[in-house]
Amino acid sequence: MARLIMWNLMTLDGMVEGPNRDISWHEDVWGKELEQLSTEQLNAAGGLMFGRITYELMASYWPTASGESGEIAGFMNAAPKYVFSRTLTRSDWNNTQMFGDDVPGTVARLKRESAKDIFLFGSADLAASLIPHGLIDEFRIAVSPVILGGGTPLFKPGERVKLKLIDSRAHSTGVVILRYEPAK
Repeated sequence: MARLIMWNLMTLDGMVEGPNRDISWHEDVWGKELEQLSTEQLNAAGGLMFGRITYELMASYWPTASGESGEIAGFMNAAPKYVFSRTLTRSDWNNTQMFGDDVPGTVARLKRESAKDIFLFGSADLAASLIPHGLIDEFRIAVSPVILGGGTPLFKPGERVKLKLIDSRAHSTGVVILRYEPAK
């Protein structure tokens, strides 16, 4: 059975995007170390999971990406992708399955059916809907040394969830990678 690993870049004040969906601050921490981590994570992934907004961002970029991101683009385009949306019903992006109903049940089934871990990228709203069901097995967060002062928070109001730190690593760009799992 696969684990579901949430992977997000987050600002020091807890935002995954600034006002008007601004993610330009990602460029401040992107470098060789984060690229290497991204490649390692993609190679370990049995599939990628997105909510609609993140999916639309990814689907507008990766199918035509080239240059330095060639290895990552190849994986992003070939990997199984699981998209949860109440409005989208079809996709033109290779290997994409769309789901609209019974999100917790569908995610639990996908975890049972996958031999390799599934990575939930971005998709703060989707993550928030899965946390109360205990479906996220690891929270992997890259904390960027920037305070946006507003935007979309990674974590939404809800139940208290106690986590256990399993790893932390600082990169030369100032980003700190934190890995947590639910505390038993």
